[in-house]
Amino acid sequence: MPSASAKKRKEKGRNAERNRARKGVGAETKDVKREESLEAQRLADIEANKTSAEVAKEMAELAIKENALKGATDIELLRASEAKLAAEARNCTGVLTSEEKNTSIHIHGMSIIYHGQILIEETELKLDAHHRYGIIGPNGCGKSTLMAAIGNRELPIPSNFDIFYLDHEMAPSDKTPLESVMDVGEQRLKLEKEADILQETDPESEYLLELYERLDDLDVDKAEATASRILRGLGFTKEMQHKKMSDFSGGWRMRVSLARALFVKPYVLLLDEPTNHLDLEACVWLEEELKNFNHILMIVSHSQDFMNGVCSDIIHILDKKMEYYSGNYDQFVKTKNELEVQQMKRYNWEQEQIAHMKEYIARSGHGSAKLARQAQSKEKTLKKMIEGGLTEKVKTQSTISMNFKDVDVLPPPVIQVQNVSFKYHDNAPWIYQNLEFGLDMDTRLALVGPNGAGKSTLLKMLLGQLDCTGGMIRRHSHVKMGHYHQHSSESLDMDLTPLEFMNKMFPDTLKEVDTVRKIVGRYGISGKQQTMPIRQLSEGQKCRVAFAWIAWQSPHMLMLDEPTNHLDIESIDALADAIKKFNGGLVLVSHDFRLISQVAKDIWICEKQTVTPWTKGILAYKDILKRNVLGEDGKKKDMAAASADHYHKTESTVPIVQKKAAPVKQMKISLGNAGGKRDGSGSPASAKKGGKFVPPGKRGAAEAPKGKAGGDSKEDWW
Repeated sequence: MPSASAKKRKEKGRNAERNRARKGVGAETKDVKREESLEAQRLADIEANKTSAEVAKEMAELAIKENALKGATDIELLRASEAKLAAEARNCTGVLTSEEKNTSIHIHGMSIIYHGQILIEETELKLDAHHRYGIIGPNGCGKSTLMAAIGNRELPIPSNFDIFYLDHEMAPSDKTPLESVMDVGEQRLKLEKEADILQETDPESEYLLELYERLDDLDVDKAEATASRILRGLGFTKEMQHKKMSDFSGGWRMRVSLARALFVKPYVLLLDEPTNHLDLEACVWLEEELKNFNHILMIVSHSQDFMNGVCSDIIHILDKKMEYYSGNYDQFVKTKNELEVQQMKRYNWEQEQIAHMKEYIARSGHGSAKLARQAQSKEKTLKKMIEGGLTEKVKTQSTISMNFKDVDVLPPPVIQVQNVSFKYHDNAPWIYQNLEFGLDMDTRLALVGPNGAGKSTLLKMLLGQLDCTGGMIRRHSHVKMGHYHQHSSESLDMDLTPLEFMNKMFPDTLKEVDTVRKIVGRYGISGKQQTMPIRQLSEGQKCRVAFAWIAWQSPHMLMLDEPTNHLDIESIDALADAIKKFNGGLVLVSHDFRLISQVAKDIWICEKQTVTPWTKGILAYKDILKRNVLGEDGKKKDMAAASADHYHKTESTVPIVQKKAAPVKQMKISLGNAGGKRDGSGSPASAKKGGKFVPPGKRGAAEAPKGKAGGDSKEDWW
């Protein structure tokens, strides 16, 4: 037992240690307060020493924000409110290391925190002129947050760099596309102020000449002609340029947003998912337009094909750091695989050396003096090796495994379309006329075609969300259809967590929390993401929750309208694998060439009030679109000439790829044969044989003679 004096000495030592700890805390607090005071003084000095140029820029930016809210629509006000809330949830830090008048942006020690979660930590942001950066990484890693932080100047961006940040399509309004593109008065005001200040401070600046050129383009007298030329390049006819924005689909409104960006010609252009809502030809046109962008371009995109055509560099966000790779996406994949192979070889060699030295030390440490000295030498070598830093093992990314449950097979036809026509109102043009085809659970169909041709409209008619103007659509009495559309993530209850949302949607079948965790975890929603409000998730993560919801409904037919919007590349691959394993039917509308090539067995082109089978594969279709965008010599047309020939061919114009004349007959298509088998008169093959219904794909090949659509003719409808 310790004596009383020993206890007192021990207690005295504890008290002394507590006092030292208190002093340390006090000193630390004092240092923190002093640092805060110094930082406040530094900011005050910066504010007092601001140049007239910086003050003018701030005044111009305030004027821009005030003018933007005047006359804004409800959707625009809602977007502004959401952007403000997101900005308040972001905390960005970093130090600008590049010079103010340099053509590059280099930020050291950049960190971004969103809703208390560290997305990017102590990394370098390096953006150089004449480079086109593609930003990739898993959903939720901070790609869009980084773009928003740069676009809103929450990071120390040089004031002489103007930024255009595009993250969504134009909102429906009474403005015309031409007015929307020309509505850049605030941008002109800002550029004029910059030019006036540079004229006084640095009249020899090269940037001043560029400002004058841009102001010349934005001049009121030339603005209309320039805006009209750009819109024409994006497929807008003169009549379309004077329609209301509310009359256009999301794809056409996204084109107007892109036209605004090209009209302004910013030094830093930020495009967050620019191909969302665009049709395939618009994607090809945009790819050709952006590949020659000569300033700083940053793109977040899920399309490997698009990034291969545009990007000169790839920024990979991984483990809260940013890795830089030269080349397009395919070159990034090749380089990264090679580096990982080398890293694993180095890691395995180091681990073998460590194991060998530890074994030698354990075996020889207690032997003779000579062996003991050798063991000590090995121990020192091992210590130096560890202190110098060991190669880390290559981390395997968490895999996403989407799954659509197998369902009972329904006898065909699951959906039967009989002589269907459609238009939105009496005075509107026909979208479709005299469609007739059948769909069953073997269907793997992709719908392609220009924006506004009626791809989403056809899906809504199949689902029963729109009534046919003429004809009839029959659906199997037991069929369940899973509908994913471009705004599915917005229909989620944003105040609930993913677990609460799934419990709310399926209260009878999902009662145990562990079961729900497994379901949403399979779609890449794990850990804290399962228990945070859906509104705090990234757009890609919201889409994954929507897919989990649709999959648990056990549909017989999947109706997917642009399912790749906001999904990362790994999620798209997981979706493709799930569709290939699914035993139900699929009707897909997508601008993603790669997804279509993976899952679609049949491709129909929606155009000119009908649907037409395409039998040569999606990559051949892309080649046709590219030839329409490019000139005959293979060089990209200028904007005035790149007016999307595919959309606006007239009867007197010979198209670049001639289309075979088709008999003027009622269109009837059987999914079982993408060519649509026909009898000798050119009419579709009968769905009945001997008084009985014959499912698509089961009708005799003898009914389609050679030389007709669906026969052995080597010609196609082009």
